[in-house]
Amino acid sequence: MAMYRHDLPQLKDEIFLTDSGLETHLIFNEGYDLPLFASYTLLETDKGRDSLRAYYRQHLEIAKKHDTGFILEAPTWRASRDWGEQIGHCPADLERLNRRAIAMLADLRKESSFGQPIVISGNLGPRGNGYRPDLAMTARESEAYHEEQIGWFARSEADMIAAFTLSTVAEAVGIIRASDKAGMPCVPSFTVETDGNLPDGTPLREAILSADAETGSSAAYFMVNCAHPDHFRDRLTGDKGWLQRIGGIRANASRLSHAELDEAEELDPGNPEELGRDYAELRRLLPRAQVLGGCCGTDHRHVTCIAASNLSAVPA
Repeated sequence: MAMYRHDLPQLKDEIFLTDSGLETHLIFNEGYDLPLFASYTLLETDKGRDSLRAYYRQHLEIAKKHDTGFILEAPTWRASRDWGEQIGHCPADLERLNRRAIAMLADLRKESSFGQPIVISGNLGPRGNGYRPDLAMTARESEAYHEEQIGWFARSEADMIAAFTLSTVAEAVGIIRASDKAGMPCVPSFTVETDGNLPDGTPLREAILSADAETGSSAAYFMVNCAHPDHFRDRLTGDKGWLQRIGGIRANASRLSHAELDEAEELDPGNPEELGRDYAELRRLLPRAQVLGGCCGTDHRHVTCIAASNLSAVPA
């Protein structure tokens, strides 16, 4: 049974940590060959599941040290119908693996209890390439596509839905509506280019305000992910209303563009300590950004520095 589906604890005033760049960590640090960047495929083997558990445990230990809550994001960013079909998985396979992912996180939550809330999130990715608006769906098409995976999560112990690396408002709106129908709180996360706009050119402010206008502001909050803070910091201006809708950050440590990252043969981890300081600066502009983690190129070192820069340090 879901623990926090009707009362997400990260909506209160405490910082929650989450994980970092799972797929880039698995590829560049663990040596995995992930088809289409699909980490959910590791759920099919004992070795893969052990690697995923070790990754989450390492991040949970950071939250334990700093006495914060934690968001456990399922490794299911690519585990939807179109991506799964390219990998060779039918819908029945995908349902099994999505539910297996949530069951694994539920077990980790039980074993890792340390007095702070641990929220389980069913993780969605874009239907197309998140770095290019290459599949221009309407909101209705997005809702029809994503409701299948959202339904699997709704029948599991997942507390919420999070959708990362979204590049269009329409896809976010469809995901929010499908989540509402399933009774699941939803957190859409937009990605931006080096100019601070979504890949289709929509300014971040306009994207959030438009998504809220089309859904009655029913999303729990919004996030920004897969961009360096330098890419969007200057865009965090204007009325405080839209800024208060940004409830989390999962930035890249690298300043490279999405196109450059796609072509990179080596991991660019940036500077973990600098990223931690960048987050502290962002949070002065984003008073409701309570959920902090990393994205491409980041790992536990970055989350450690983010925690140290944004929380009172806990002696080792």
